[in-house]
Amino acid sequence: MMMSQRRGIHLDQSELLCTKGCGFYGNTGWQGLCSKCWREENQKEKQKQIQEDWALAERLQKEEEEAYASRHKKTQLQPTITPFSKFEERKTKEKSSKVNTVTKFFIPSSKTPLKKDASLEAQSSPSPSSSASRHFSVDSDHATREFIDFLKPLKSGREIFKQCRAFTESMVYKRDMAADELSECVQDFYQNLSDRLHTQFKGSSEHVESVMDQVEKYMMTRLYKEVFCPETTDDEKKDLAIQKRIRALHWVTIEMLCVPVDEEIAEVSDSVVKAITDVIEMDSKCVPKEKLACITRCSKHIFNAIKVTKKEAASADDFLPTLIYIVLKANPPRLQSNIQYITRYSNPSRLMTGEDGYYFTNVCCAVAFIEKLDGQSLNLSSEEFELHMTGQASPQRPQATGASSAPPGSGALAQGHQRVDLLEGLGERQEQVMEKARQLESDLIDWTDEVEQKVQSVLESFPPEAQNPAATAAATAIDSDNVENEQLPPPLQPQVFAG
Repeated sequence: MMMSQRRGIHLDQSELLCTKGCGFYGNTGWQGLCSKCWREENQKEKQKQIQEDWALAERLQKEEEEAYASRHKKTQLQPTITPFSKFEERKTKEKSSKVNTVTKFFIPSSKTPLKKDASLEAQSSPSPSSSASRHFSVDSDHATREFIDFLKPLKSGREIFKQCRAFTESMVYKRDMAADELSECVQDFYQNLSDRLHTQFKGSSEHVESVMDQVEKYMMTRLYKEVFCPETTDDEKKDLAIQKRIRALHWVTIEMLCVPVDEEIAEVSDSVVKAITDVIEMDSKCVPKEKLACITRCSKHIFNAIKVTKKEAASADDFLPTLIYIVLKANPPRLQSNIQYITRYSNPSRLMTGEDGYYFTNVCCAVAFIEKLDGQSLNLSSEEFELHMTGQASPQRPQATGASSAPPGSGALAQGHQRVDLLEGLGERQEQVMEKARQLESDLIDWTDEVEQKVQSVLESFPPEAQNPAATAAATAIDSDNVENEQLPPPLQPQVFAG
């Protein structure tokens, strides 16, 4: 009855889909849109902005030309102001050059070859890098060899490799660009290459996906250090914020989230540990597909834990609360950076459909839920929620009831409460012992003072009698040389007996 009255966590499956109604999975980072619809909307916004910039530039240029024409007429009458006219002409040229700002943004600079040579020299020359950098270089070389071996059987393998290598090298020189613009460059390359492969393989989606997976692995392994958590974003700030948030929610229990998992069961406990390990391991991977594989394994362990506990297949309403619980227990490192990295550079088709896209969308929902978690979500008042967040209160401990009415996982929680009670009892007993020890110390000091006072009183009441020191010394010196020995009996003499 109590469980039915709890609000719990419910997420309709339609909420996971793109808000445009295309049927693909949406993403909170794309305002609920899938990657395809997001790119379309983004392109529309950019085209609109470009048109507005062009219109503004043309209007300004027209106004400047009219102003310049009127000033030029005046200069014929007033030649002394020619220098100022030249200044205005130069200013007009500078403003008119702004018209090409947007188009120049997408055109590589003429200085690129110089930077490229410098970069290649830096890559070819040895540098005192750290062990992490050497390890990354080994991974990059290994990915390159695997990519070449994979492309050898393909007729267009050499051309694909050249295009991918050229693109990755050009991306290194765009590190100062915004993360969204870098992402758009990568996604454009994915899309163009995928279209060409579909034409070449005559619509064989499996073959195209296999090639695109290898392309993503090669490219993102080489670009990982450049595009993961770049300095141009606030990803690191978001990482620290979500870690702090999760640490502050350490008091949230299974019962509060209505998680149908009983960690007293050995198989369930093992699945929970594996799920936590997988979601933490996500940060150690470089390729978006490998990071998504960690999320998928974590989710499957969660489904297994729910299935073993309930002895039936898990539902979506069971999965999301359990995923939130796993994220709270794991507190994965650089969680927001990993989500943003997958969102920006993963093969878009992988996030739109399939189990990887479904589980990743649920992870994004779980993180969004944790960020907005309040008392109402946990069936607590706002006052109780604040007390828990500030550490002034702890979750209410369940009363001892029958085993049948105990919710899943209450055994471990009850055991934890028993240990807390034991520790509190030991603390009270220790305080009592310390109080008695302090009292005993005080009594001993008082007793010592009292004895000293009595001894002093006795000594003062009965002073010692004066005696002759010489007589006392003679009486006590029984071993001295002055003792007379005449009265002592003679010593015994040995006697010989004839046998």
